[in-house]
Amino acid sequence: MSPHSVDITITPKDRLLALDWREIWRYRDMFVLFVDRNFRTAYKQTVLGPLWFIITPVLSVLVYVTVFGGIANIPTDGVPAILFYLLGISVWGYFAGCVSATSNSFVTNADIFGKVYFPRIIMPLVAVTTNLLSLAIQLAIFAVFYIYYVATGTELTLHWHVVLFPLLIVLLALMAMGFGMIFSSMTTKYRDLQVMLTKIISLWVYVTPVIYPLSMVTNPKLHLAMSLNPVTPVMEAIKYSLLGQGQFSWLWLGYSALCTLVLLVIGLMLFNKVQKSFMDTV
Repeated sequence: MSPHSVDITITPKDRLLALDWREIWRYRDMFVLFVDRNFRTAYKQTVLGPLWFIITPVLSVLVYVTVFGGIANIPTDGVPAILFYLLGISVWGYFAGCVSATSNSFVTNADIFGKVYFPRIIMPLVAVTTNLLSLAIQLAIFAVFYIYYVATGTELTLHWHVVLFPLLIVLLALMAMGFGMIFSSMTTKYRDLQVMLTKIISLWVYVTPVIYPLSMVTNPKLHLAMSLNPVTPVMEAIKYSLLGQGQFSWLWLGYSALCTLVLLVIGLMLFNKVQKSFMDTV
């Protein structure tokens, strides 16, 4: 053996809550590579390419404005409908996209996992980062419309809480990652859970104040039930900070943070447990 050779022994994690940040940092180049791959292949071999990142939310907003604003007459608390729906769609789309991508971490990357070693936790991190790039594009569109409405005389209140916006997005990302890792760990054996998750996400949006303001829910019990949805306090805080409408509550944000911590702990434990033997079941 050469005196300069290095032996590396890869062993499974003994602790279910093990998370080696130094190892993740060593594989940062692979992390960047996966993010770039996911972003580039999102609309690969399409005519419009990256323009779909802009077209998709704009078309969704037009449908929402027509159906929910024009036909159903759902109020937006005095905020221009385009801004209300665009912000809601962008933030919810980020959360839902992170949950969906993270939940498929094992199944969609089984071939790579079977050939190359790297910290498996990188793939959920890649999922939330890739979707963050899409969110940035959509928020840029939101900023353009926001500036337009301000320039045309529309009164919009920008609260100081806007400085918390990055932290609120991080909270959503961690919540989605924890929830997604739980499903990712279970879908290695029970594939029908992928279908169940799709249904959960499609229904979850209706119990989250995305297409309507929480203020229109006047029934106290229903209002409380919807507030117990951990995404609701974060969504309301984002609307309050950027649009001046919504509800900002440190107590409810603390509740969302607690739910996020619980989801992350459970998700990481299941993720570390399953990654030891998932190649035998995928």
